[in-house]
Amino acid sequence: MSNLNRTELAQTILDTMSNVAVIADCTLIDTITDETVLLQSGLDSLGFAMLVAQLEEDLGIDPFSEMQLAVYPRTFGEFTALYASALKG
Repeated sequence: MSNLNRTELAQTILDTMSNVAVIADCTLIDTITDETVLLQSGLDSLGFAMLVAQLEEDLGIDPFSEMQLAVYPRTFGEFTALYASALKG
């Protein structure tokens, strides 16, 4: 899946967020954009942990485990950029 462009990657993450929200019994906000603050997206901390685990399974990467300094993205755009950068290797 590393050949995804930015739009496809963002859609993959959104689809995964939707699936995780159902499992985690969370309700996502109606519209998530690059400017959406992750903490206001509707997923709770368990939901985000599940999201990262599912994305690692689907994409084969966990950018958080590869970080020198643990910096969590604040917005959906930053989150997607982090995955895009990790996919490039």
